[in-house]
Amino acid sequence: MLKVLRMSADKSLRRLSNLHGLWVGQGKSPRSLQIEPCRCCSNTVKDPGQVSIGDVSVAVKPPQHPEYVPHKYLKEKASQSTLRHLRWIMQKDQLGQDVFLIGPPGPVRRQLAMMYLELTKREGEYVSLSRDTTEADLKQRREIKAGTAFYLDQAAVRAAVEGRVLVLEGIEKAERNVLPVLNNLLENREMQLEDGRFLVAPDRYDKLLKDHTREELEDLKLVRVDERFRVIALGLPVPRYQGNPLDPPLRSRFQARDINPLPYHEQLELLQECAPNVNVDKLNQVLMFATTLLTAESTTLGLPDFPVANLPELAKILNVMPNTDVHSLLQRLYPYMAMLGKEGQTAVTDALQKFNVPLAKTTEGQLESVDRQTNNAQVHVTLGNRATDFEVSKGTLDGSGHQDHAFITTPYHNTFLTDMLQSHMVKDFCVIGPRGCGKSALVRQFASLLGYHSEVVMLYQDMTSRDLLQQRTTSPSGDTAWRLSPLVTAALEGSLAVLDGVHRINPGSFSVLQRLVHDRELQLFDGSRLLGKERYEAVKAENNLTDAEMEERGILRIHPSFRILALGEPPVTGSSTGQWLSPEMLSLFLYHNMRPLTHNEEEAVISQLVKDCPDLTKLLTFTHRLRNSTDPTISSIAASLSSRQLIRVARRLANFPTEDLYSIVQKACLARFLPRLAKTALEQSLEDLSITPPAQPTQSIDNIEKSITCEVKDNKVRIGTTVADVYDPDNKTKVPDVLFYENTQHLCVMEDMLKDFLLGEHLLLVGNQGVGKNKIVDRFLHLLNRPREYIQLHRDTTVQTLTLQPTVQDGVIIYEDSPLVRAVKMGHVLVVDEADKAPTHVTCILKTLVESGEMHLADGRRIVAADSGLAVSDKIIVSHQDFRMIVLANRPGFPFLGNDFFGAMGDIFSCHGIDNPDKASEMAMLRQYGPDVSEQVLEKLVLSFGELRNMADQGLIAYPYSTREVVNMVKHIQRFPDEGLTTVIGNVFDFDSYNSELREVLISTMQKHGIPLGARPDSIQLAKELPLPRLELTGQWTIQGDGGRRRTSLLKLPTETYRIGVKGPVSLRVETETLERTEARADKFSEQEAYWQVPLHESNIISDLAVSLAANRSPGHQTDVIHIGTANPVGLYSMSTRAKSANHLDMYDIFPMVTGSYRPHVRLMPLAAPLDDTVVLHEEVTNTILAVNYENGEINRLVTPSLPQTAPERRRFTSPNTTKTSPYRMVKSDVPDEYGTVVFFEKNGDFLEVLGLLEGISQHVPLPLKVANVTQVGSQTWMLSEDKTNKKFLVTRSGVADFTLQAIMEDNVQSVLGSSAVPMSDAALSASLGEQTSGSNRVLSTPESYASIALGFPEAGTSRVYSSRRPAGEGGNTDQDSLLGRVTGKSGAPSPSPSSLYLPGCAQLVRTLPNWKAPEGVLSKDQRAHTSGLLEVADLPNQKLRYVPVPGATRQSPYASWLFNLHESSVLVSQRSADGLVTVDVGGCVRLWETGLENLQRALNEWRRMIGLHDDKPLQVTYEKESARTADGPKHGKEDKNNDPHVGGNTWAGGTGGSNTAGLGGFGGPYRLDAGHDVTQVPQWQKDSVPEHVRQAAREMGQKAFKERLREIQMSEYDAETYETFSKHVRRQVQALRVVIDSLQAKSKERQWLKNQPHGDLDDAKLIDGLTGERNVYKRRGEKEPEMGGQQEHPKLLRLLVDCSGSMYRFNGHDGRLEREMEASIMAMEALEGHEEKIKFDIWGHSGEDHRVALSTFDKPPNNNKERLQVVKTMHAHSQFCLSGDTTLQATKHAIEMLAKEDADERFLIVLSDANFDRYGIPPSRFGEILRSHDEVNAFAIFIGSLGDQATRLTKQLPMGHSFVCLDTKNLPQILQQIFTSTMLAK
Repeated sequence: MLKVLRMSADKSLRRLSNLHGLWVGQGKSPRSLQIEPCRCCSNTVKDPGQVSIGDVSVAVKPPQHPEYVPHKYLKEKASQSTLRHLRWIMQKDQLGQDVFLIGPPGPVRRQLAMMYLELTKREGEYVSLSRDTTEADLKQRREIKAGTAFYLDQAAVRAAVEGRVLVLEGIEKAERNVLPVLNNLLENREMQLEDGRFLVAPDRYDKLLKDHTREELEDLKLVRVDERFRVIALGLPVPRYQGNPLDPPLRSRFQARDINPLPYHEQLELLQECAPNVNVDKLNQVLMFATTLLTAESTTLGLPDFPVANLPELAKILNVMPNTDVHSLLQRLYPYMAMLGKEGQTAVTDALQKFNVPLAKTTEGQLESVDRQTNNAQVHVTLGNRATDFEVSKGTLDGSGHQDHAFITTPYHNTFLTDMLQSHMVKDFCVIGPRGCGKSALVRQFASLLGYHSEVVMLYQDMTSRDLLQQRTTSPSGDTAWRLSPLVTAALEGSLAVLDGVHRINPGSFSVLQRLVHDRELQLFDGSRLLGKERYEAVKAENNLTDAEMEERGILRIHPSFRILALGEPPVTGSSTGQWLSPEMLSLFLYHNMRPLTHNEEEAVISQLVKDCPDLTKLLTFTHRLRNSTDPTISSIAASLSSRQLIRVARRLANFPTEDLYSIVQKACLARFLPRLAKTALEQSLEDLSITPPAQPTQSIDNIEKSITCEVKDNKVRIGTTVADVYDPDNKTKVPDVLFYENTQHLCVMEDMLKDFLLGEHLLLVGNQGVGKNKIVDRFLHLLNRPREYIQLHRDTTVQTLTLQPTVQDGVIIYEDSPLVRAVKMGHVLVVDEADKAPTHVTCILKTLVESGEMHLADGRRIVAADSGLAVSDKIIVSHQDFRMIVLANRPGFPFLGNDFFGAMGDIFSCHGIDNPDKASEMAMLRQYGPDVSEQVLEKLVLSFGELRNMADQGLIAYPYSTREVVNMVKHIQRFPDEGLTTVIGNVFDFDSYNSELREVLISTMQKHGIPLGARPDSIQLAKELPLPRLELTGQWTIQGDGGRRRTSLLKLPTETYRIGVKGPVSLRVETETLERTEARADKFSEQEAYWQVPLHESNIISDLAVSLAANRSPGHQTDVIHIGTANPVGLYSMSTRAKSANHLDMYDIFPMVTGSYRPHVRLMPLAAPLDDTVVLHEEVTNTILAVNYENGEINRLVTPSLPQTAPERRRFTSPNTTKTSPYRMVKSDVPDEYGTVVFFEKNGDFLEVLGLLEGISQHVPLPLKVANVTQVGSQTWMLSEDKTNKKFLVTRSGVADFTLQAIMEDNVQSVLGSSAVPMSDAALSASLGEQTSGSNRVLSTPESYASIALGFPEAGTSRVYSSRRPAGEGGNTDQDSLLGRVTGKSGAPSPSPSSLYLPGCAQLVRTLPNWKAPEGVLSKDQRAHTSGLLEVADLPNQKLRYVPVPGATRQSPYASWLFNLHESSVLVSQRSADGLVTVDVGGCVRLWETGLENLQRALNEWRRMIGLHDDKPLQVTYEKESARTADGPKHGKEDKNNDPHVGGNTWAGGTGGSNTAGLGGFGGPYRLDAGHDVTQVPQWQKDSVPEHVRQAAREMGQKAFKERLREIQMSEYDAETYETFSKHVRRQVQALRVVIDSLQAKSKERQWLKNQPHGDLDDAKLIDGLTGERNVYKRRGEKEPEMGGQQEHPKLLRLLVDCSGSMYRFNGHDGRLEREMEASIMAMEALEGHEEKIKFDIWGHSGEDHRVALSTFDKPPNNNKERLQVVKTMHAHSQFCLSGDTTLQATKHAIEMLAKEDADERFLIVLSDANFDRYGIPPSRFGEILRSHDEVNAFAIFIGSLGDQATRLTKQLPMGHSFVCLDTKNLPQILQQIFTSTMLAK
């Protein structure tokens, strides 16, 4: 029998008919149903009696507070399943049992509870539990009134005492320690209250009444619990859903009921009721699809529950607009395209197709108009070809619907707005879209159309339920009170509540809004209740109450216009934290997925928004390529180029047309700080669209400070070319004034900032620490005269502290304005420092302030925009129009790994990347900090710290050393100039003194740049000085004058003048080659200053060396330029002596490679200013003369009739003799003139050819002799040697075409190899000859002497020749040993001549000698093998002779023997400025030298001063006083059984800071022994003072202990040595990789705030609770427990797939690929040791035999050297003995499939291969497909071997960013760092 309540007869009959039909329809046998009337609740019945459902009845009593009885929940036509649930609850009510309604998310369970309360007329108390709920929220809360604290009963106590039903929703969300306070109340109906009262069960209380009066019981503070008190708990099943599982004692006190969605037929009936105009087949189609997604199979696939409870809203939309696209509506309920991965999307798509739901959008709505009426708004839309009108709620603002003038409507936006209006008609909704796609603008337009005032609420992660609903405060009198939140205010006023950031807020806090969203009801913390309009009016009418009376009873009306519109970013598929669209969240809203604009849409919007918009076609094309890329690395960059950012770019280009697109894109993406992989991808994408950096005019280092300036003049400030007005503030005391030294880089940044500032933008400055961000901002504001407010954020910054600072004064909470609020009020500039240190959920509240100028403060006030039209009041703060914000943050990503402020909010600011200053800017700045510090010291510091920063960027070191540290060091040196540089550097590096690996890196880097960190004062290795034989008179020269009788005595030579023929120019590309300069005087002091390697091709050889001296260059150039000519192919390298790069001109197109016997020989001649950018290149074999501009690459061929070009000899086979060359030679000059004079002659010819390149003429000078050689002895004077006779002649040029010839008569004819072109000074001449003398002279180089002086030559008629003779027979061998091998002189071969030059400043003659000419005792046998040659330095004034060894070449070309056929030594030498030397060897190693004694002494003094020669002395005295111990013999020491710490004492093993025993930090012990104690370190000098015999004994004991350790791990000494050969090569790389891994883990280990704690730091949000006496008002840092039901955190998995194929072994001898792979494996194994909790790894191999060779496993990684050696030995053996073939594809595919099956947070596969794909026909495209075959596996290929450019070509054919070439193991850590950081960026 079924009893039906509250129905009229006709309604009852109609229901009976329906139920009967359903019954029959289910196959039930028909039977009669009886209806028995019962007493029903009504307003007219004072005693409702009882209510029954079926055979269960409960008594119904009139409620004392009828306003607490739910209304409008129980429908007149309740479904059968609902009645069954209500009947069960009624049964439990009869039994006095509490119930637990469990089921999937949705409003059904709560509505069912409310139906029962309405049915039985029971008053209800509702509590929405959250993670923020405390014991006080359930029992009693303290309040203060009139200065007195008292307890106020809360919901649980009120329900127990008043006999109400307590509804607890969200049981699974409450923390575990909260709900147990209700256990005794649930079980025994007893509870001890905080105010001393005790709740007593009703039967027990009634018994006590028999023996006691009620007053006595009240005096005993006993309170009776009403017998009608019940508890209805609502919760989700955990597990399956996220939350805390039920506490067993709590669970046992409830009776559970599973509340599933309505049965299919009931749900269909409900949909038919909602949509009578819709075809039932369509509704059936939708319902079947929804039901399918609720099946167990769908759950197995991991699909979230379909929100079936929202289907009626869909039906209502269809009822109004039946032709609306069904698929689009379903996506609003279940946005599977936004929240599911590929597999999930496929499953849903299949289900849609199964039920014939068309996937293509059949109709698109177009919004025609919105007409606001009195109570609603009429919306006119067109769906397809059908016009439709429907009504929606409107806002409370007056006026007709209009569009926001700043909003540009596109067809897509129009359709999207139509969809939003449809959803608005039935339910609250949420807009999902990527950052910057226009969500906020669309919402503003939506609100504008409907007349809504938008109440924007920024949601953040730590937001609590109180922040959402009500916050505690105090009244002016000190009474505690509750302040409504903006959300509740919006509900009461009928505003549009925009919840921005639903993806950020914790779902446990957001759940308190469920009842507001579903039922439009809300119970606040102060007991007030908000009711929707219908329920409010029903309660008001039923109880005959006025609005005032309702408000007095705490009942408030929710405005009917109130709507919630949520905004969120797309969920991250598969993420444990980023997948915020849970089943519970799905049930709350309808969802609209907003895509970014298309190219055309975006172009139209920007062009209409920006006046005079420039052409952005390239930029938009580039942006959409990034957005549409399937590569996650590239698509992640696109987030920086949102629509908002593009509009900002367009405005900047429109206002500053000279800006270049490349720089703007780089700035918007912060490209400087992108991981290398992402940066490379960005650059490649820009290059593909021809977006290239603008050509920058070259700036001289010396005048770069003047290239950009700033000034303040006439109340205007100018930075560069940008001008702005100087601000006139009311308060000038807050204008910053800071010491600032201007430099070009910082001024450029400030000019960019000024441009954005003028456009009204807020600024974001991102950079490393110490790069000057604060200084730049302060200087910027100082120039503008803008007052500054400053706030520094940190990890403990909260939303409250960011906006207001609460304090307690006289018991009243007073909120002090933060700098942010003050800046907004007064129009100051707010500088937010360290923004990355604060959590992004805190700083994100700045978003609305920046975007719309609005923000809600904790004290209830609201900041509004200056143009809002609102007046200033106690509650309104109008933002000052001059308010600006400048935010400072460290760079995102590695190695800082702070909170990514740029990633979260970067696109709402104008971003500026602040880098460390470039070299020129940093030098200019440091000069101002240290004006007395030498330029060399400044340069060393700048270069060395610049390299350290680059290493930090690459992840090789963790700390990015900044300019701040360099400035501090320069300040120190300026103030204390006598202190050693290495001592001052210790002020920075002492932080790293206990990290041995890092210290090695620092020392090597410092030494590379000439800072002798770690050098000893006695490390001086100058060449040994030998006595130079005295200069003796050996001959006399007489220059024939006018009186001579010979025809050649003084002969005026005829000349023929020609125009020089010029062919060209031909422009070659100037390649820039990077140079790795190393300072040689780092660990030791020698003549060598520095060296670097020119990057030559393996077949290239050095042909000539020349230098453009600074004195011969144009004004402004103060450095020499070194030129190196190469052959095979012919090329020219030009580089400054201080540069980090070289210009390279490859002349392969002009000169062929080696063909037959053609062996080109190149000679170089640099010209002087104004042609100082030109080098004359003479190729002697073909007599080709080229004028080469080494700066721009222009080449002109010079042609004269007397110098014909000769075709190279063509032979099929190379002749063993030298190549036949042309007879024409170029005369090299040390004194080039301004006319570009170059002299040529023909060997055994009879003319000179004098070219004047500046004027373009050539003088042909015939001679009356056959010329063997020409040497320049003056600016316009040349000495000629006659062929065969070796007689000498002097040619002097007195005019352009005036040449005279004079014979030189000598009594002892001898060969002259070279001559100086300038004379010795008188002082040097006198010192050389040992007597006071002066006059004209020249220094000669001859074969028989070390040096000769022609005194009087060439000006005097008679000259005396003095020579320092060589010993007889020195260097007479013809069989010569050199670096190039053994070379035997042949009689027919030309005799190579040595290179020699004269240094005029120090009067030294320098010659290059081969090793075999070294005098006895100069070079040992071992030194000969490592020496390229010698520099013989004859110091004439000091009469000393030195032989300076030149280190051996590091590489050798197979063609290097050509050089030895042309030069005596394998080293070429040339002069530098200031008597310096430069050499280059056959391997292309360039070395700089100093040989002058004065220069050496000065440099030595500087070197000693840098290492702090005197700094250690006082420290050493102090150290000696610290310890009087001596190291007299090593021993193990006694073992302490208690393992107590011991410091010193020479007794215990495992002690620290002692001597002789095994321990740590001491000296003289045999080996290190760590007993687990803190280490006390003795000074290094004390360790160094240990006697050698003690050291030896310690070594022996250490070796013995080492062997014992080897035996323990069963590893032989041979094995240990073998392992060491591999390990030592990668030791530094292991350290670098550990830095990467440690830094990647650092952020995950950061502790979080734990709130509601009984101790810790006082929580500002709980100040009032603290005032009232609450205990749990503290917060503390701790490890946060993972949320129950959330995805478990798994370690990362890394699989190394190594190539063990035969080709690895076969070609190992070619390029060491197998050894490199073994080293890489060892590096990975050592670096990952100890990180197993976070990163698990294994190693598998593949070869032609097998594609899955297991070398190690995840469960058992190699733990010691033996196991690691076993892995690499197995790799080597497998490669040696396996069959040929290649299974790379199979192995990669198998590895990816296996990794995908493992549980992990991230999965990495790194394939090591030798790129030998061509041989086996493996298509690169197929390999690329496999690498990207699974979204959950990050697969990368690293090619460690290559034949030629195999690997490079293969990489270009694979997906960008998934392949790398690593031909040097040292680069592997950087590659792995790129891999790790790129995946972080993609996530």
